[in-house]
Amino acid sequence: MTDSSGENGTIKTRSSGLSRRSFMRYSTVGAGVAAVGGAIAVRANMPPLSPRQQGLPSIPDWTAADIPSLQGRSALVTGGNGYPEGDRSGLGYHDALQLARAGADVTIASRKQERGEEAVRRIKVAVPSALIRFEPLDLSDLLSVASFADRMRASRKNLDILVNNAGVMGRKNREMSANGFERVFATNALGHFALTARLLPLLSQGNSPRVVWVSSSRAFMGTINPADLPLGRDYDYGAAYDNSKLAILMLAFEMQRRSAAEGWGISAMASHPGIARTNLVPDGPGFDSLEGRNHRYLPFLFQPPAQGALPTLYAATSPQAVAGGYYGPNGFLGLGGLPGWAGIPEKADDQQAGTRLWATLEQLGNVTFGRMS
Repeated sequence: MTDSSGENGTIKTRSSGLSRRSFMRYSTVGAGVAAVGGAIAVRANMPPLSPRQQGLPSIPDWTAADIPSLQGRSALVTGGNGYPEGDRSGLGYHDALQLARAGADVTIASRKQERGEEAVRRIKVAVPSALIRFEPLDLSDLLSVASFADRMRASRKNLDILVNNAGVMGRKNREMSANGFERVFATNALGHFALTARLLPLLSQGNSPRVVWVSSSRAFMGTINPADLPLGRDYDYGAAYDNSKLAILMLAFEMQRRSAAEGWGISAMASHPGIARTNLVPDGPGFDSLEGRNHRYLPFLFQPPAQGALPTLYAATSPQAVAGGYYGPNGFLGLGGLPGWAGIPEKADDQQAGTRLWATLEQLGNVTFGRMS
């Protein structure tokens, strides 16, 4: 058992979890033992710590209780409207809850206004002193991204913490965004990239500013083809998700390289939640999918969302978090537990590929990271 922070404070949670990748390869109906064995076999294919992570100090047990005071600091969490319903909730909700509990001035931004306002209400009930508000933002629509960034820049002078958390999993049939891109690519990768570019002037004026890009343990299964990022030629909902999460990881590392080289003064890093009880699958391919059957038949494998949010909170707030770092759960298979170093897929560290992806998204998103004002 380990400590993790929930809506009403510290709760006891079991530190365990299995890879979504194992779920992609093994049937779950009547196969709990096979799923466990399969996950262990798949572990050999998951990325180890990269050479640039070797020799770094281990991360001691860390929970939301270790978040330092964030008084006077501002934070933006994309998503954040997934308030608890039954045993599920969104990771961004717990990010926003704990940032507000630590004293940050928090904005949550998502496309569902009614749910966003309800999430704010619940956080204020849990933390009466919370400084938190909701703003509408549809990351799949570049006009919405631009409008949101304009409002942010008109209402404040700086931004200290940006958590690029919001994400979707594809449905079985390919869906298009308002701009004509595949929905998963548009939301998870392109939307966050365009948002970060447009908020760069605020981040550059922040107090030790950080950008946390939320990836997935499935990123190592992704591939990046700049000529077909939206999978227009051969759509597969799982591949769309995996590719978008690999892209996010590459963007985090490329942003840190550029920040260091060009003197932005912004720390970029990445995190992943392991496997947690969220609405990603129900809102995506649904319960009548391989992933959905895992949710139904092997629920004990999924850790509480409050614990899944901890690697992101560590990256966003810990004085020990390292620019360019990648954090995930430290438990069984590296996919459940408290924050630790996450293995980096070799392709995510390909600097030439990262540069090409960056240039492609600047063109598709009609943005540039060269403007600080």
